[in-house]
This record gives sequence, C-alpha cells and structure tokens, in this order.
Amino acid sequence: MLLPLRCQSIPCSPIPARDSYFHSPHVPVTCSPPLSSPLLPSRFHYPQLQRAFRYPSVLSRSSDMSAGDSSPQSQEEVSPPDTLPFELKEESDFDLIVSSDGLISICGFGSLLSERSARSTFPNLINFRMAKLSGFRRVFAHVAPIFFERGIALPETKEISSLSVEPREAESLVITIFEIQRTEVPSFMEREHEFRFLAVTPETFNGLFYTSRAVLCARYSDEEYFLNRCKGSEEIFFQRYGRYGIHKIWLDDILPCRVYLRHCVLAAKNLGDMAYDNFLDHTYLGDHKTTIREYLSTTGSGIMEEEPPEQLKYRYGG
Repeated sequence: MLLPLRCQSIPCSPIPARDSYFHSPHVPVTCSPPLSSPLLPSRFHYPQLQRAFRYPSVLSRSSDMSAGDSSPQSQEEVSPPDTLPFELKEESDFDLIVSSDGLISICGFGSLLSERSARSTFPNLINFRMAKLSGFRRVFAHVAPIFFERGIALPETKEISSLSVEPREAESLVITIFEIQRTEVPSFMEREHEFRFLAVTPETFNGLFYTSRAVLCARYSDEEYFLNRCKGSEEIFFQRYGRYGIHKIWLDDILPCRVYLRHCVLAAKNLGDMAYDNFLDHTYLGDHKTTIREYLSTTGSGIMEEEPPEQLKYRYGG
C-alpha cells in the first residue's frame, strides 16, 4: 500500500472524511529538507524506463514503527527514492511492487477518478484517495473498443477516443489511487490489454513521495502492442480491434467519446476544484495542443448537457 515518505515517525490523527485521501493507516514520518517533485529527464523516452528500483532500508523500518514511537532517524539514513517509472511487461513483474499485504496500487486518471466507476470495475478496492503525479499528461489519442461494444462510439465523427497518459516533464496530474489484491492482476491486465503498464511514484499534495509504486496505464505503440500483446497474431488483433474496423489504436486525429468525456469531467469535478481544473487544463486532444477546457468551450460545446444512454447512466454518471 502506498505510504508517504518521511524520516521521523509521528502519531497519525483522524482527518475529516473529505480529506481522507491524505490519511494512511500506517505511520507517517517527515523529511528535512523537503523533497522536490519528481521530474523526468528532458529527453525522456520509454526505452529509458528503468527495470529495477530500490528504497533505503529506513523506509521499510519506518512503516513498521508503532504510532507512539517517536525516536528520530538520522538524516544520513534517508535519501529520496528512485522516482523514474519502469515498465511492467509480464504479470510476474507486478511482484516487484506488491505490498506485504498482497496489495497492488492502481492509478486512476480518467473514469477511475470516480469512486463509483472504480468500484464497478474493482468491487473489492480499498483506500480510494487523491494524489499527485508529476511528469505526465492525459491525452485522448487511444481508440477504445469498449465504446463500440457499448454503442457509444461515433466513428462518423471520430468521437471514439478514451484516455491514456504520456510522459511530459512540465505537466502534473491530480489522480486517484486505490489498492486491489495481487490476485486481481491477471484480469486487470486483460481488461487494459492495449496499454503500457508503468510503475510510478505518486506524491501527496505537500510534496512527499510515496514509498511504494503504483500502476499507471500509459500509451503503448501499435507496433509493440501487436508484437507483445497480440504475439504477432492477426487473429488476436482482429478479435480485439479489427472487427470494429480499427486498424490503428494510437492516433492524433481522433476525438473523445462524448459520453466518456462527460463522465470524466464530472468525476473530476466531484473530487473538487483542484482536480476539476487540473483535468480541464492538463488533458489534451490527440493533437497534443488543444486542452479539454478549450475543446468544451468550442467544438465540444454541448457535451456536458448530453445524458448517457439509460443503460449507462449509472456507470457514466460521473
């Protein structure tokens, strides 16, 4: 489970429900000097993703301290964790980030900003909360077959896109995080088949890193997807995409699925002004230039007034 990084243990007092995403059942500890936000290298590319990481031993000891133990740790024992993302290519790679409780942390940046929507996908999730993720931006550049299955894709207007994230040093996202059981990973990987799975290090809103990684569904490439996930099989690709007339997944000239975009905007708004403004200003169309705020005020005006189909009102209700 994700724990804030600190150096000296202090008791954890109750926090009001609306701010429960700051609360962890584990003991928080504080660090001086404060850690800076993690930034990816200016020429960051996926091949540079690290395949291994390590944390200072003091971090694991801190998580085992009792709430009443305020014995200080020397500053020399503490160093910032490695915050660069690395890729989880196989199911076994998820064992690198599983907690001692058998839990895996998941990042939500689109529909999973909604706890109701998250629980419809992960009924047994725990510890749903908000966090910050630096070095990424949201982009509507991903053709989603689920929208065709549910009848809400509009191929005639190219309004067929779902969300993924891409590395971008200057960007920062408000996300949600929650935990699922390690046993749920195979179904998670199957459901998010076309994504690149990255292990990332989120932050709290006061600039502290978490000591555990979380899984982020990031942009893949058509070539890698076909070779790695479809195993080079045209039949597998056809069953997942080709039967909908889709020949490329990642495109820069498609638009958000209207029902899905409305759902994501409402979900962000329900989290508060900070999450809402962040979504509008740090989420882009496939052109990587137009923000969702700009889109909704021009071409996409009217989307927020449209109701989802009756059978999808609960799932896509924000």
